[in-house]
Amino acid sequence: MTIQPDAVPYLPRGVRLHDDRVRGIKVLLAPERALKLDATGAAILGELDGATTFGTLVETLAARYDAPPDRIAEDAARFLSGLIDRRLVEVRP
Repeated sequence: MTIQPDAVPYLPRGVRLHDDRVRGIKVLLAPERALKLDATGAAILGELDGATTFGTLVETLAARYDAPPDRIAEDAARFLSGLIDRRLVEVRP
């Protein structure tokens, strides 16, 4: 799935990012599901606020990690597409 730069990815109702302090990990929680996140996944999902466009998310992460925007866009789109397929992330055009 291609995510357009002006699309707004967001966590749907009932899905949230959780900081598991006991285990020292970030977890994506959904009804009857939990997904352990690595640092990359946590960084991407940490930018989802329901208003930020995918293009802005890419620019922010590229600047933060001093990485090429095209590489960030490719990785973030692949990650978010997998979560969209699992209905853990939605996208507003």
